[in-house]
Amino acid sequence: MSDRYGRRTALLASMVGNIVSVLLWVVAADFRTFVLSRVVGGLSEGNVQLAMAIATDVSDDSTRSSTMALIGVCFSVAFTFGPALGAWLSTIAVIKTNPFAAAAGFSLFLIVAETVYLYFCLPETLPGKAVEAGATEKVTSTSEEVLATSSKTTQLRTNSHSRLNAVHFLFLLFFSGMEFSLPFMTYDLFGYTAAKNGRLLGFVGLVASVLQGGVTRRIPPLLSVRIGLVACQIAFLLLGSLTTESSLYLAAACLAATSATVVTGLNALSSFEAHSGERGGKLGILRSWGQVGRGVGPVLFTSVYWWAGREVAYGAGAIGMSAVLLLAFFGLQSPPWAHTAKAKTL
Repeated sequence: MSDRYGRRTALLASMVGNIVSVLLWVVAADFRTFVLSRVVGGLSEGNVQLAMAIATDVSDDSTRSSTMALIGVCFSVAFTFGPALGAWLSTIAVIKTNPFAAAAGFSLFLIVAETVYLYFCLPETLPGKAVEAGATEKVTSTSEEVLATSSKTTQLRTNSHSRLNAVHFLFLLFFSGMEFSLPFMTYDLFGYTAAKNGRLLGFVGLVASVLQGGVTRRIPPLLSVRIGLVACQIAFLLLGSLTTESSLYLAAACLAATSATVVTGLNALSSFEAHSGERGGKLGILRSWGQVGRGVGPVLFTSVYWWAGREVAYGAGAIGMSAVLLLAFFGLQSPPWAHTAKAKTL
């Protein structure tokens, strides 16, 4: 949609869908209405991929990876403080039939404010569409630069999108399963409460934010992906055998490194391999494959966890991650212009 109608139009449409989703959550007095709100929210989730597409439009080869990393920083900060804020707001009773109305209402306020800001302040960035929309001279010139770079990218494509999609799917299949099982494992081993699990996840988010802001944005995207996958492999091995909380936090640090690198690097690689006019679609497909892995992974992983035990589940995860590692090390190549651009920035 964004490649056909423009990034701005598609993003605003997605934000309107999000407003409807949260509005349904605000008034949800039964489970069916809540489920409907989540369905609408899922159908309107293109804003993330569109933000990444816009980031590729307004950046060139020398800044694209660092721009993607900054988006990752925003995610890490939001996922660090958002759950805690939501938990606090859920203690405020506003509607008797909906104990989460305060949290939903505050979310609605933020999304409406963001939509208004985007409507008045976001120019069109898609090359061609930006010119048609009469965008600012800066955005137009940037779009023209990216269009020229894209022609080079199309001619020198080094990684197929199907392979990048496969890496994204397989990685999130195992990673999301492990991530989902953490609260069960910490409760079984250490009797962790929700507060202690919150501190653990907060630690992961803060470390990931620091790494994305200071490290990920300075290294080539393929190297970022490989570092993250190695860290994930180490985390699997630690989680399958740990007996102390210090080992748990060491594994959490590895998970933070993974969160800070892999998806950001894959997004950057996918954008490098796509023509400017198709980036929105390619990034959307990449994210869709990741969402499939994120949806299936927790069901499969927790089933093995409860059926065969922690050691077997994390051992199987480590084996699966080994396959993803092999694919990333021997099946993917670093685009030469991405490597050259990074060298210039360093």
